[in-house]
Amino acid sequence: MTGRVVSYFEGNESARTPALLDALLAGERVLLVTDAGMPSVSDPGYRLVAAAVEADVPVTAVPGPSAVLTALAVSGLPVDRFCFEGFLPRKAGERSRRLAGLAAEERTMVFFEAPHRTHAALAAMAGALGGERAAAVCRELTKTHEEVRRGPLADLVEWAAEGVRGEVTIVVAGAAGGPDLDTDPASLLAAVAALEADGTSRKEAIVEVAKRAGLPKRDVYNLVHGG
Repeated sequence: MTGRVVSYFEGNESARTPALLDALLAGERVLLVTDAGMPSVSDPGYRLVAAAVEADVPVTAVPGPSAVLTALAVSGLPVDRFCFEGFLPRKAGERSRRLAGLAAEERTMVFFEAPHRTHAALAAMAGALGGERAAAVCRELTKTHEEVRRGPLADLVEWAAEGVRGEVTIVVAGAAGGPDLDTDPASLLAAVAALEADGTSRKEAIVEVAKRAGLPKRDVYNLVHGG
């Protein structure tokens, strides 16, 4: 039995999927392999799987290393409920808005990050979620130089300031039940101002802060506008 190897990556995934689907429909077998990580999880694969399912072609998986599950297992954080957030946006404003939307998330969160952006990502997390929030930075999982750093986000920001190498997975504890933000006027106004400074509209900032503080939107609106 002979086979051939073809490249399949983000740049050609859309263009190459139809030909691979034609091969499947012709009775051939297509094996999708990644050099690291799990296909379809921040790696190519979703489009091909979706196309195969739509065409009623059988799809199966051979379990392999997954940075998401491995990081959860070694993080020391609760794993009974978790969510995978993938890579954060590269732009600071978009990243801050994404994290602000996760401030009240009670499930343990898993993120992927590039090594050169890890310090900035951790700093943004500390700013949006609180420096005391427990987290773990997992580096080079299942490889020779595997390293796991655990602690409050503030401590991890300090650790990452000198630079981080290798593939990085960050696990962050979910929010405790109840309001995520102090409800005193100064804290509410500061939170709205911080979101606005990162590019969020005032209307969206008021909605987000009210949600985090567990308050009616009208209360925060009146505070901001002096009502």
